[in-house]
Amino acid sequence: MSDNTIHINGQRLWQSLMDLARIGATELGGNCRLALTELDGQGRDLVVSWMKQAGLSVTVDQVGNIFGRRDGRNPQLPPVMTGSHIDTQPTGGKFDGCYGVMAGLEIMRTLKDHGLQTEAPLELAIWTNEEGSRFVPVMMGSGVFAGKFPLQTALDATDMQGRRVGDELQAIGYAGALPVGGRPVGAYFEAHIEQGPILEAQDKVIGVVTGSLGLRWYDVTVRGMEMHAGPTPMAVRQDALFAATNLMQEVVQIARDHQPHGRGTVGVVQVHPGSRNVIPGCVYFTADLRHQDATTLAEMDQRWRKACAEAGARFGVKVELTDVQHFPPTPFAEPLVQHIRDQAQRAGYSHMDMVTGAGHDAVYISEVAPTAMIFVPCKNGISHNEIEDAKPAHLEAGANVLLNAMLQAAGLDPQRKVTT
Repeated sequence: MSDNTIHINGQRLWQSLMDLARIGATELGGNCRLALTELDGQGRDLVVSWMKQAGLSVTVDQVGNIFGRRDGRNPQLPPVMTGSHIDTQPTGGKFDGCYGVMAGLEIMRTLKDHGLQTEAPLELAIWTNEEGSRFVPVMMGSGVFAGKFPLQTALDATDMQGRRVGDELQAIGYAGALPVGGRPVGAYFEAHIEQGPILEAQDKVIGVVTGSLGLRWYDVTVRGMEMHAGPTPMAVRQDALFAATNLMQEVVQIARDHQPHGRGTVGVVQVHPGSRNVIPGCVYFTADLRHQDATTLAEMDQRWRKACAEAGARFGVKVELTDVQHFPPTPFAEPLVQHIRDQAQRAGYSHMDMVTGAGHDAVYISEVAPTAMIFVPCKNGISHNEIEDAKPAHLEAGANVLLNAMLQAAGLDPQRKVTT
């Protein structure tokens, strides 16, 4: 990118990511900054201070979503928004979510540096509890904003210790007064590390995200009977763990039978009573099925339900299947997707179309505003891990594409010459 075109400060972007990562830093170089903890509050305070220094007016809504607004020449136009989250997994990395927020902040700083004003206002959003590692539902702030579930449902959600979202928002000072949602957004862009290996394997710098895989989450409880492991013959056992492990394998097999876009994962398993010489009487586990095609995902869902229904008679147990969450496959707005392609091409960055297999705030926001996403590679495709890593040059490239796509959507020629 030539020196006299609009571009972000890559060193400043990187330094902001490293400064934020000091809050909740872990020994292995990652982050543990769970939603609405004291550390999350400290992270929010730091980023809000940066937003204000960049000239943004900051507001907070009732579920703790943070918005920093930069006025445009026409205040009647709906804002062009970007954003992500800064809460992490318990063993999270420095870039998941945080990159999207810091890239958006760097765009605001860049426009201030050059004294440029867009036609439409710009906004930077920090969404509450995207990760869902402390509170469910996942992607909480954007979900309430998009009307996917009521505000009170979010505020009343509790963590494993019984602490309530509404109370924790008060404790860290982010129980805002602004109503959640119900206001127009002209366009929403989100930049993110890929969290997968495709871009790195294909040697591409920019992922042009055309939409998201559909997702179905389930909770499964298998109930058998605890009995002594020694005296009880195999033929009369009601072994909850034996039945559960067969069902767990079925989750993976369903996905394998629907390649290349099928996904199947068991992420949590709890066994009761958990004694060496007692036949397990109860097993709880989670199941996760995904696909980019709605019809195929429905077929996977039906096969899974049939397997659970048949397991009772087959193994002499009772299987309870609970639906937890369903995201249909979500196509993003083609005009915004094209903006990203255009800007990657103009900047000379290698790029490719792809879908996201992970849930993101953009998936919810796409239901109330035109939406698109930008991916950049992460090392070995590793994310939700303390060793999560990304190259500064790739992060800078993604932020430049984000900047110019937003300018295109907000009525400022991204190819306009500026002095630096």
